[in-house]
Amino acid sequence: MGTKTADETGAETGAEATTDEEKVSVTKSTDDVSESGTEAGAEPEAAAAATEAADGTDADLDAEDAEDLEDDADLATDLAEAEGPSGVGQGAGAVVSVALGLVSLTGGWIGTVAAARETLVGQLQTSSTASVATQVKEVYGDAWQTTALWAGLFALAALLTAVVVLARPAFGTPGKPQAPWIKSVAWAGVALGVIGLLLAVLKYSDALLGLPSTS
Repeated sequence: MGTKTADETGAETGAEATTDEEKVSVTKSTDDVSESGTEAGAEPEAAAAATEAADGTDADLDAEDAEDLEDDADLATDLAEAEGPSGVGQGAGAVVSVALGLVSLTGGWIGTVAAARETLVGQLQTSSTASVATQVKEVYGDAWQTTALWAGLFALAALLTAVVVLARPAFGTPGKPQAPWIKSVAWAGVALGVIGLLLAVLKYSDALLGLPSTS
């Protein structure tokens, strides 16, 4: 058998080294391709998972917001029921009482028509031969008393309306105070009603602006 020379030994060694390097290179390339494939496949899955998580989170937030809105609506309804009436009716009643009181003091069309009718009736029923005192009473006195009567009715209505408005909180929700402006307007209605009623009584009884003497 022949002995291998140094050149042959070096060539074989170089060939084996080259083969090993090619194997390592191929292995690395395969690993790189595998890792790239894994990363490329993992990224869409991670993105999909993140999207699903975000959608789930948004859905949970929307559900929580809806529940919060429902809770707020229920709370507002409960508070409104606990507070009871808003006082709109009481305010309207107070304003009406003031209006009625003003009508009792200044006069209204119904009182004017009633007085004119009474004057006409007195003229028709009174004879031309009747005394002057009788004619004055039938034609003017009765008409004035009719005006005072209607003024007194308006004043009484104003007084009763104002009293009802002031007494209403006692029959409503316990502990709910009445608005100050409602009290003020209602008390104004009481004052106008009392004044109008007093003047109507004085006029009806001829204690105020009575008939002139005909003697």
